[in-house]
Amino acid sequence: MDEKMVHLHIENCSKLGEIFETTQERLDRALERHPDIANKVKITMGTDGKGFRDDMSTADALFCWDFERENVTEFAPSLRWIHLQGAGVNHLLPLTWVPEDVCLTNSRGVHGERASEYVFMGMLALNNRLPEMMTNQRKAKWEKLHSSRIRGKTVLIYGVGHVGGDVARIARSFGLRVIGIRRTGKDHEYVDDMYQPQDLAKLLPLADFIVVTAPHTPSTERVFGQDAFDLMKTGAGFVNYSRADLVDYAALQRVLEAGKISAVVDVFDQEPLPETSPLWQTPNLIITPHSSSNDPDHHADRSLDLLFENLGRFIDGRELKNTVDLDQQY
Repeated sequence: MDEKMVHLHIENCSKLGEIFETTQERLDRALERHPDIANKVKITMGTDGKGFRDDMSTADALFCWDFERENVTEFAPSLRWIHLQGAGVNHLLPLTWVPEDVCLTNSRGVHGERASEYVFMGMLALNNRLPEMMTNQRKAKWEKLHSSRIRGKTVLIYGVGHVGGDVARIARSFGLRVIGIRRTGKDHEYVDDMYQPQDLAKLLPLADFIVVTAPHTPSTERVFGQDAFDLMKTGAGFVNYSRADLVDYAALQRVLEAGKISAVVDVFDQEPLPETSPLWQTPNLIITPHSSSNDPDHHADRSLDLLFENLGRFIDGRELKNTVDLDQQY
C-alpha cells in the first residue's frame, strides 16, 4: 500500500454478544498497543448494517462477522481485504461472492488457549467417567464407577490446527500418546504419529479419546457417523468442540444410549438446542451451550491485536496471516 491513510471499517454484529463487540474503549486500547498503526488508519464503526454502504464506499479493509455481500464490488470499490471476527466461514458459503482482488482472512488461533483448556477438561471428565456419574445423579442412583489414570492412554485428534495442536501439547504433558489427523499429513511437534483423513477408520479402534477440532467442509461432512462410532472402543470418550456438521447426532445418541461411549459436546445442529431435543435426556453425555472458546476477558483484545498486526502487513504490502483458502473453505 502507498502512504495514504488506510480506511478500516469495523462492522459489529449484535447477535454475537458483547464478548465479540468492538467497543470504542476496546478499540482505543488496541490503538495504544499498536501506536505505529494508529496514525496510518482511518476507522469507522457500525452495527448490524446501519449505514454500512456509506461507510464501505471508501473502505480499504473490513473487520466483521457477517455483512451484506451482494454487489459488494459496486458499493465498496476500494475494498481489498476482509478479516473475519471468528475462525469459521460456513455462514458465508459459498465463497463465490469474494472478489478476485480481495483477500479473506480469519481469526483462527485467537481463542486457541481457551478452547484447548475446554477440550482437555472434557477429556479429564471423560477419563473420570463424569458423564456416566451425572446420568446416575439425575436418577439418584449410587453406583461406584472407577477409572484408571489418563497417563499412557491414547488420544486421536481429528484436525490438528491451532486448537488441535495446543490440545496435543497439553495431552503430551499429561503423558498421553497423541495420534493426529490433518489434511496435509504434515508432522507436528506434539503429535506422535500423524495421518491423513482417509486413515480415520483404522485409527478409531486405537483411541481412548477422540477429539474433533476440524473445520466443516464438504469433505468433513458427517464424517463421524454410525460407521465411525461402531469402530470406537467400548468406553471411549468423544469430544466435539469444532462444528456440529461433522457429526451425525442421531448416531451419537444411539451409541450413548447403548453405553458404548461417553461424550462432551459443545456444538449442535440447531442452536440454541431446542427443549424438545432428545439429547437433553441422552445418558452418558455432557452438553455445553457453544461456549467452549468464548473468553470474555481476552477474546476481543486478542482479535483486535491480530487485526492490527495484519493491518500493518496490509499497509506494508506483505502477506497477511490466516488467509482463508477459498477452495478448502478454511
